[in-house]
Amino acid sequence: MYAFIKLGGHQHKVEKDQVILSDLTGHEPGSEFSCTDVLCVANNGELKLGKPTVDGAAGKLKVLENLRSPKIRGFKYKRRKGYRRTWGHRQNLQKLQVVSIDG
Repeated sequence: MYAFIKLGGHQHKVEKDQVILSDLTGHEPGSEFSCTDVLCVANNGELKLGKPTVDGAAGKLKVLENLRSPKIRGFKYKRRKGYRRTWGHRQNLQKLQVVSIDG
């Protein structure tokens, strides 16, 4: 059984007991929450598609930890002008475990 869920503007294909990385959800590590934005559910060859979400379907997720992604470095340069600019970015992420998929 698998499902496609929508978290923070991203779509994830999830199965039971799978661990995924997602943007921050606003929940503390160790807590569980329910995601009702289920776009489709597949169970034993039967596929339920939502318009836009499947009615009555929900995914239960557990927050394992908060972490940060590796640093991304950016560089701007204009030749012969002496202009150089370096910047960096690290995204805040959460490690989530799929406890169950109902639907």
